[in-house]
Amino acid sequence: MHLFRLLGLFITLSLAPASSALAQIKVLTSFTVFADMARNIAGEHAEVVSITREGAEIHMFRPTPGDIRRGLGANVVLWNGLGLETWFERYLENLGDVKAYILSDGVEPISIGDGPYEGQANPHGWMSPGNAMIYVDNIVRALSETDPDNAAAYTANGEAYKTEIKATFEPIRASIEALPEGRRWLVTSEAAFSYLARDFGLKEAAIWAINADSQGSPQQVRHIIDLIRDNDVPVIFSESTVSPKPAQQVARETGIRYGGVLYVDSLSTPDGPVPTYLDLLRVTSETIVAGLTAKP
Repeated sequence: MHLFRLLGLFITLSLAPASSALAQIKVLTSFTVFADMARNIAGEHAEVVSITREGAEIHMFRPTPGDIRRGLGANVVLWNGLGLETWFERYLENLGDVKAYILSDGVEPISIGDGPYEGQANPHGWMSPGNAMIYVDNIVRALSETDPDNAAAYTANGEAYKTEIKATFEPIRASIEALPEGRRWLVTSEAAFSYLARDFGLKEAAIWAINADSQGSPQQVRHIIDLIRDNDVPVIFSESTVSPKPAQQVARETGIRYGGVLYVDSLSTPDGPVPTYLDLLRVTSETIVAGLTAKP
């Protein structure tokens, strides 16, 4: 008799409605920065998965079968657009009928500039204090339209998150505005910081335009060396997803400082220096300020 009661209880539990944890929507993002942003906005109401791993180079990423399996069952997909994820639309074909949102919608694009990418938009819009608010609003909209029952929670979380982002940027803005105008140069390996430079009043230059381009050719290195000498630039940086060697070579040949690594396309592992988007903004901005303010 007791055995039948146990079996009945098991069947009842098996047929019971799923708990709220099991009823979460699945949110898929193209890379780790957006995954962290989405987690801050989704809270307990969604499972958030990044296609790419920590430290990955985003531009020319090649998904594996395992990456495709990780995306199956997604209710909504978030990606940047503006030509950043050159692999993404083909990846999306493997997921079937799922709604995808471009998070850069509403961003006023900055042109990459001369060369093979002339006229194309710089895709790194999330590195701007102002644009970050647009990205958050677009994530709130995507989650709310996918899961209307929790729209109020997404909106509240998004507003709180925007307050945190503003608080992260403001001390850095004050530090940069205190610099003499002649020292407000941001020279890096890749031109990934155009939006941040614009918002902070920095002049930007880079060895190459975008990571899909050739990286550190003799012509590119010679051009940036000439620019550094002509403008008395004090420091050069590289990005976490590329080799620092071209920037270090430029530093040696010009006699300026190599200022270290900046983060833009990818977060680190949880025990690394930038496990969250807010950490990425803080560490990158503080590294820039430290490089520009260091004494010769």
